[in-house]
Amino acid sequence: MPFQTHRTSIIFEETIPDHTLSDTSGSESHRDLAIDSPKPSSGSLDEKDTVKASASEEKVVGEVEEALNDGPLPSTTLSDSETPDEGFRAWMVVFGAMCTTFATFGYVNAWGVFQEYYEQNTLSRSSPSDIAWIGSIQYAFVFLPGLPMGRLFDLGYFRSIVIPASAILILATFLIPECKRYWQFLLCQGVITGLACGVFFGPVTAILSMWFKRRRGLALGLFATGSSIGGTVVPIVVRNLIPKVGFAWTVRIVGFILLAFLILANFALKRRTPPAPTSKGIFNLRMFKQFRSPAFTIYCISTFFVYLGFYTLLTYVSVTATSMGVSESFSFYLVSIANASGGVGRIGAGFLADKFGAMNLLIPFTALTGVMTCIWPFVESTSTLIVVVVVYGLSSGSYGSIVSIPVIETGEPGDTNYDLGRRIGLLTMFLATGGLLGPPISGIVFRELGVGSMGIYAGCMIILGVLIMCIPRYLVLNARRRRGKPSGWMSSKV
Repeated sequence: MPFQTHRTSIIFEETIPDHTLSDTSGSESHRDLAIDSPKPSSGSLDEKDTVKASASEEKVVGEVEEALNDGPLPSTTLSDSETPDEGFRAWMVVFGAMCTTFATFGYVNAWGVFQEYYEQNTLSRSSPSDIAWIGSIQYAFVFLPGLPMGRLFDLGYFRSIVIPASAILILATFLIPECKRYWQFLLCQGVITGLACGVFFGPVTAILSMWFKRRRGLALGLFATGSSIGGTVVPIVVRNLIPKVGFAWTVRIVGFILLAFLILANFALKRRTPPAPTSKGIFNLRMFKQFRSPAFTIYCISTFFVYLGFYTLLTYVSVTATSMGVSESFSFYLVSIANASGGVGRIGAGFLADKFGAMNLLIPFTALTGVMTCIWPFVESTSTLIVVVVVYGLSSGSYGSIVSIPVIETGEPGDTNYDLGRRIGLLTMFLATGGLLGPPISGIVFRELGVGSMGIYAGCMIILGVLIMCIPRYLVLNARRRRGKPSGWMSSKV
C-alpha cells in the first residue's frame, strides 16, 4: 500500500540500516535500530493535512509510527518471535527444501562424472576447458536468476514460478540424450538446466527463513544436505548404469528420479508470511539499496572470489585422478565421496552456526577448502587423495550450507520477511559470476601450465575470498561496539 503522506515516508526511509551485515541478535538489533531512529511527534501532521487524509491513510501513518517507536508490527507481518522453529509443518518444509536441492544442486554437483564421460566419448574432440563451460554455465545459472526470482517471491509469486521450472528441468534432462553436438549440450545441459535449477534457490531459502529463526542454521544445513545426497547418488547411478543400459537411458532414469523429488518438493513447500504490502514493480532501484552497507557489499565480493576456485576440484578431480595412479573404475566415485562428506559438513555447520555464528565458521572452514584445493594435485597415492577429497567435502559443504545466513539476517526494522528474496538474490549475482568464470579459467590454467598450477590458482582464489570476508566481520563487530554492545574479536557470535 503506497505511503501517500510525504513526511512519514521520508522518516520511514531514514530507518534503513546501512552498517550491519549480520547480527545474530535478530529482533534485538532491529529494536536498537528503531530506537536510534528519529521518532515523529504527535503533531507531525498539521491540521490541514489531517483534514485531507483519508481514514485508510491515517491507519497507514499509525502503523508506520508504531513500527518506528518499537510498537507492534502491522497486522500483515508475523514477527520473528512467532517463528515456529518446530512442528510437523515446519519440518515438512525442510523436507521439501531438501528435495529441491537434491534435484537441482545435487544434479549440478554431479557434473564431474559427465565431464569425464564427455571427454572420453561424446565430446572427445573438444578440449577439457570447452567441455567445462557446460558445467560452469550450470553452476552460474543456478544462482543467476536469484535476483529476479527473489523479487517475484517478495511480491507473492511462488508456485507459479517453481512448477514451470520443475517441468522445464525435467524436459531438459530428457533432451540430453538427443544432443549430438557441443552447442546442443551447452544449450540443453548448460543454459536450460542451469536456469531451471536457479529458480528454486532464492525462494526456497527465503521460505525456510520464514519458518526458522532460532534453528535457522540447522534448517539451512539440512536444506543444503539434499545437494550432497543428490551429488552422491547421481554419479553412482550414472557410473553403474552406463555399461548396462547405455548413456541415453541412464540420463532418462536420472530424469525420472529428479521428477519424483520435484513432485515431493512442490507438495511440501509453503510460505508462512504474506507478501510485501507494497509494490513498485519487479525491477526498481530499491532492489539495490542494500549495497549502501559496506559490510554487505564486501561480503558479497568475497563470495565471488571464493567461487572462482570453489568448484575446480569437483570438476576436475575425476579427470585428473587417473594420472595420479587411481584406477579408471574408481575415479568415478571421487565426486560421490566429496558430496557424501559434504553432507556431513553441511549438517554440522548448520548446527554449529546457531551456536557460534555463521561467519565464525565460514572463515576457517572456507580457508581449509582453499588449502585442500591447493594440495590436491600433488598427492601421490589413492588413499591420500581420498583423505583430501573427504576433507574438502566437509569444509566446502560447510560453506555451501550457511553462505546465505549473513545476508538473511540484515533486515530492516519491521521488515524481516518482506525482502528476503531480494537480499538473497543480490548475493547470488556474485555467486553466479564466480561460478561461471571459475572452472573455465581453471581449465585454461590446466591446459597451459598443468594440474599443479590449476590447483594452486583455484586454492589461492578461495583463500583471497576468505581474507576479504574478514573485513565485513570486523565492520559488524565495530558497529556493535558503537552501539555499546561488548564485541570481542575472538569471542563474539557473528
